[in-house]
Amino acid sequence: MLFDNLTDRISLAFGRLKSKGKLSEKDIKEVMREVRLALLEADVNYKVAKELTDKLVERSTGSKVLESLTASQTIIKIANEELTNLMGEKHARINTSQNPPTIVMLCGLQGSGKTTHAAKLALMQKKKSHRPLLVACDVYRPAAIEQLEVLSGKIGVPVFQMGDTDPVKIAKSAVSHAKDHGNDIVILDTAGRLHIDEKLMEELSKIKKEASPTEVLLVVDAMTGQNAVDIASSFDKLLDITGVILTKLDGDTRGGAALSIRHVTGKPIKFIGTGEKLEDLEEFHPDRMASRILGMGDMLTLIEEAENRLDRSKLEKTAKNLMGNKFDLSDVLSQLQQIRKMGPIKSILSKLPGVSKQIKGIDFDEKEIDRMQAIILSMTNKERSTPDILDFSRKKRIASGSGTSIEEIKRLMRAFSKMKKMSKMFSKSKKIKGRSFSFDKLGI
Repeated sequence: MLFDNLTDRISLAFGRLKSKGKLSEKDIKEVMREVRLALLEADVNYKVAKELTDKLVERSTGSKVLESLTASQTIIKIANEELTNLMGEKHARINTSQNPPTIVMLCGLQGSGKTTHAAKLALMQKKKSHRPLLVACDVYRPAAIEQLEVLSGKIGVPVFQMGDTDPVKIAKSAVSHAKDHGNDIVILDTAGRLHIDEKLMEELSKIKKEASPTEVLLVVDAMTGQNAVDIASSFDKLLDITGVILTKLDGDTRGGAALSIRHVTGKPIKFIGTGEKLEDLEEFHPDRMASRILGMGDMLTLIEEAENRLDRSKLEKTAKNLMGNKFDLSDVLSQLQQIRKMGPIKSILSKLPGVSKQIKGIDFDEKEIDRMQAIILSMTNKERSTPDILDFSRKKRIASGSGTSIEEIKRLMRAFSKMKKMSKMFSKSKKIKGRSFSFDKLGI
């Protein structure tokens, strides 16, 4: 997961401060040396790592900090502030044009994920009630246009394409098309190369001049490590980019680019790609990322993901059934489907404060949820509502239909039995009985 190793190393270093009583300047310098090594191993630019730790030492060795009874907590607070400042202080939103459409030009090297992230960005804007238009300006890569059309079909966003015509003409025509058809955001998916060359940059410069984009966002693969910073610097020098989309932050990447790009280029990271699904694009919040790096979780992002992905009406219906002791396997199925929408279990738990350390090394069987769904889907409506009728014959049929075993069915039923007991407890509670249930009362 994102920054796992860096978080572990930094947490271990700061943990040494907590274990001591009164802190000395020597203690702090030793810990910051460990922090610097951890940053370098995470592929953070050397100058960035040095400047950050020097700043931490400077702010942490003042008499007010060292003599404080909560010195270790104060130092962690300082680290959080400096990491946030390093990555941009505030969340940088998309600059919108006062005269629609807002034109967003995506650029980057081939293989960085431009086409996929063009679709991800379009989906995000569609959810915000915009009317995006995807534009196929990559006429060189085989099947690039077809890929964009397939992705657009999945998210219900139109694509403007003119085959293998001059990309500059395509961009110009797309802007006119957007104005005529009421599209308020135009996303240009431009061509990339395996390396930066004169031909690529000349074409991108012409597209920028002709389309006059409000945003020029560079899509960079975080897996390239410090090279991501060099790539960003090169594109910025030639195109004057307005921001960065950092991709593949969900994999085994060491993530150093996220800590280095803003400091080196002066341009903000605006979005991060956190998975393969088209919903897996997050707005970049420096303060939340700093919190994740320090192992403090990221509840705000988790809440936003829940609001965007979960079906409130289904959650409320299940909650009412739970409170009214009408909870059955159809409700369990609904909840499993909602959990699946939130992504991998480990990713969800890692955003909870204090949980990331506890789940380290635990192997979550993500397919267990799929097996449970398959079991319930193989049941009849009567079996879901009254599972007590499940005899050996019925279980055998369900196991065959779901590709599972009778033992797995028994395990699900034991878990459901515990849920039913909880449901009875809720329904008998004097505090809840007789009152109408509402999520608003719970502050959700």
